[in-house]
Amino acid sequence: MVALMLVSSCSSPSLNPSLPFAVIPSSNPCPRFRSSPVAGFSVFQATPFPRSNGLLKIRSAATKSAKTPAEEDWKTKREFLLQKRVRSVDVKEAWRLQQENNFVILDVRPEAEFKEAHPPGVINVQIYRLIKEWTAWDIARRVAFAFFGIFTGTEENPEFMQLVESKLDKDSKIIVACSTGGTMKPSQNLPDGLQSRSLIAAYLLVLNGYKNVYHMEGGLYNWLKEGLPAVSEE
Repeated sequence: MVALMLVSSCSSPSLNPSLPFAVIPSSNPCPRFRSSPVAGFSVFQATPFPRSNGLLKIRSAATKSAKTPAEEDWKTKREFLLQKRVRSVDVKEAWRLQQENNFVILDVRPEAEFKEAHPPGVINVQIYRLIKEWTAWDIARRVAFAFFGIFTGTEENPEFMQLVESKLDKDSKIIVACSTGGTMKPSQNLPDGLQSRSLIAAYLLVLNGYKNVYHMEGGLYNWLKEGLPAVSEE
């Protein structure tokens, strides 16, 4: 619950939970008050308030929630990808580039997913791997995953770049793919797009000096949905 105030003088503000906004005379030399929710009410802290021709200023007391560290991290990566002009292509374009322009599709899904079905001629280097160790820390992480019904917890693959570099040189033309692809395109609900394993992998490739990196939008889900060639190793 957000409680609000009515300020008419320099006296201490009184809380008025029935108002949906704070009304403050702009000619009043008093400071503006900023709210911080405490136990269902708001503690108001003084900050400078500008004057403007004696008209009333009406300000909403609601504030936008801050981004999580993960969201901020993805925003930084997305801006880097956009700055480096990493291009996204749909699955049909990816298939054409592989067949006609010697592009390599880099599948960064876990090995088990890769073996179920993948485009012919692709290279698989998983960016995340199953947690294999049984140290106290790994057991704790397994329990945390299991709490959310995920019994095959994964962790970052510390050998990802080393394995990529052993298979592809820095001048290789690469299309990075994962299950769903994600997107860098903004939308009303996702102003920073939607991160994915392939976009994170593309970021790491460009960061480590790869110059011709593309991203498969729609991922291998769309590849199979469109009926493009696929093979299985099961």
